[in-house]
Amino acid sequence: MPELSTIYDYMRRHAALLGDRILQQYPALHQFDDSVSPRIEGLLRTPFPAQTIAIMGVAKRWHEARTAMVVAECGTGKTLISLGAIDVHCGGSSFTALAMVPPHLVEKWAREAFLTIPRLRVFLIDDLRNGGDENKCHGVNEVRWRQGRIVREGLRTTLSELRMRKDSASARKRWLSLCGIPSLFIVGRERAKLGYFWRHAYRVPCSGPYVGCVVNSDTGKPVIMNDSRLIIGDFEKIKISETIETRGDKSCRSLHSPLWQADADKIRRMAPIEFIGRYMPDWFDYAICDEIHQLAGDTAQGNALGTLASCTDRIVGLTGTLLGGYADDLFKTLFRLEARRMKEHGYEWGTTGRSSFIQDYGVLETITKVEPANNACSKAKATSTVRRKPGASPLLFGEFLMQLCAFVFLEDISAELPPYEETYLSVPMDPPMREAYHELEDEIRKALKAHRGNRSVLSIMLNTLLVYPDHPYGLGTLYGKEFDSELKRTVRFVIAEPRDLAEDGVYSKERKLVEEIKKELAEGRRCQVFVVYTTKHDVTARLRRILDNEGIRTAVLRASVDTSKREAWYARQVKVGTQVVICHPKLVETGLDLLDFPTILFYESGYSLHTLRQASRRSWRIGQRRPVRVKFLCYEGTMQTSCLRLMGKKLLVALTMEGKFAGEGLQSIDEDDDMLSAMARELVERNGIGETADAVWKALNLEHQKLFPPTSVRTDDAPSSEECIFDAQDEPAGLAEGVFDTAPILVFGRRPELSSGRRRRAKAAVPEQPSLFGL
Repeated sequence: MPELSTIYDYMRRHAALLGDRILQQYPALHQFDDSVSPRIEGLLRTPFPAQTIAIMGVAKRWHEARTAMVVAECGTGKTLISLGAIDVHCGGSSFTALAMVPPHLVEKWAREAFLTIPRLRVFLIDDLRNGGDENKCHGVNEVRWRQGRIVREGLRTTLSELRMRKDSASARKRWLSLCGIPSLFIVGRERAKLGYFWRHAYRVPCSGPYVGCVVNSDTGKPVIMNDSRLIIGDFEKIKISETIETRGDKSCRSLHSPLWQADADKIRRMAPIEFIGRYMPDWFDYAICDEIHQLAGDTAQGNALGTLASCTDRIVGLTGTLLGGYADDLFKTLFRLEARRMKEHGYEWGTTGRSSFIQDYGVLETITKVEPANNACSKAKATSTVRRKPGASPLLFGEFLMQLCAFVFLEDISAELPPYEETYLSVPMDPPMREAYHELEDEIRKALKAHRGNRSVLSIMLNTLLVYPDHPYGLGTLYGKEFDSELKRTVRFVIAEPRDLAEDGVYSKERKLVEEIKKELAEGRRCQVFVVYTTKHDVTARLRRILDNEGIRTAVLRASVDTSKREAWYARQVKVGTQVVICHPKLVETGLDLLDFPTILFYESGYSLHTLRQASRRSWRIGQRRPVRVKFLCYEGTMQTSCLRLMGKKLLVALTMEGKFAGEGLQSIDEDDDMLSAMARELVERNGIGETADAVWKALNLEHQKLFPPTSVRTDDAPSSEECIFDAQDEPAGLAEGVFDTAPILVFGRRPELSSGRRRRAKAAVPEQPSLFGL
């Protein structure tokens, strides 16, 4: 084997054999040639072949375990997959299902349910009360599908009434005697966690060493946060808690000490999900948690997920962005869904278990600083800092995700999706801004050295250096906070004084944005611009003024627009001829279809990978017929560049866990690959593996063509601006053969793939993930 000098040579040489061995050793629960349930034909909507595989995979998973998860890109039909899996698994018998969804998707879920499962009754859980504001709905209310819209009519009841068995043997049997057909209950995530009113709980000693300070009632000592003592003014409308690890001079088991309690002076109420978990266990057969990645925190909504998992017979989580770039993003989600499995691996709930999880599956960086002593007789002082970095071990996929998740991508659903292109645009700063920015950077750097470890300086540094190039005026003097041991209180100190530049000037990044927008509008393409800083330093208002001066019809979507009305707001803007919409990406993160805006420009990206991935896919959905372009703008050599580089690294990690190994678009910014990711990319990009997988995916495409025969399309991609500005839906995509490739699907452990198209590099992973590549 003289020519096999590296591991990459070996993988290229034996790629086909590796693919066959992987498929044999890790077969999928439902393979392509397996028979499907006849109940799928009874659904009101015919699923795509890839959706059918996912439905059968989830149903078969439920025969082996209580939990499942569907990781599917935005627009792939997660709602259809989850409802179809429930209908297949129940086998025709009546069932009760509970869906916890984002608040602005409640009626959309009801509509999708009516259009998917025949003879289904749908109920909305508005709250636990049966009284209150007469202008609002209360209790549990049935909805029906009338003339293309959801109307509230039918049964009206409460959760308290549903839990009563009365003359029946059980409350469940009483419900079946009343309903007798499948029923779906939908609750908005905000209402699901709506609990009791609370107030802060702390003490302020009138004597002793801590006189006048805020102290914890459990310890009698001051509460320390960011190396400073909390004062009464720090207690705002947020819950503050403390983890106690020592009592006196002795260590103890970690104790969660909340600094709040129920407010007995206000009306008593209870969260609907908490009521269901406590008083209605086993009442629901199935639970669906939509956008489960938003329930990963230690919040009331996250705890509601754990409650649902414990009180229902089967549960499925839906998300379009499983991982946020760090391994521990999944820790609490996995613990809430599969607590027994996590404990079997030796993890405990809490900080200790999370730390162990990061050590096993994450990437940790240890920084050791050695400071020389002033005299030769003493030893040098060494300090070590451990911090997490973006990354996840492939073992995480093999241990937890391969058996739990079904992965579906947009390319799996429709062979008629237009091309998707990401572009990274780095813009040099104008000389005055460059000088002012570097001056601000130097001042902040000096403050960091003078106040080492001060978290307030770090936070201000990050936000200021990100927003200053986009809003170079009105920031004012920057102050930090630190605790003064002599005064025994928190004092302020000056960090920097940013120079104010001309407010009426147009800077290089803004000129680049205008140039890109005009280029897109010349092709008749509306643009969606995402901006992160929208309140104190309102970048959206500045951009709107600049675009209005250029004669571009611009609108700004604010958070004040109710979530349930944002879809109608966009329709209204399209009708009046708006060409550009500016908003924060979180406002359209989930649920909205921006088919009329095929060009998306991230003027600012932020640090949330979940938000970025969800927002960037708002236009690339089923029904889109124009090529989708996503562009990321940043100033060259600034904190914005570092931000996008970090997001690229996190995106690369997230896609690796989902089986995508492409290095294109935003994820190509950072080339700091780990060994296993580099091997995977070498394997699938330069030598597609597994002829068996190739054949399976070709067969899947043939089945798709039988169900949905291709239609003829025009190939011109430059219609008149008037045609597209006012009716972009009528413009064909202009697709040609081989424009884009077909990405793979992974359903519980198996991943077929096809070779790439001419326009995009291969994005497929190995057909099966044996804890990646058997290592």
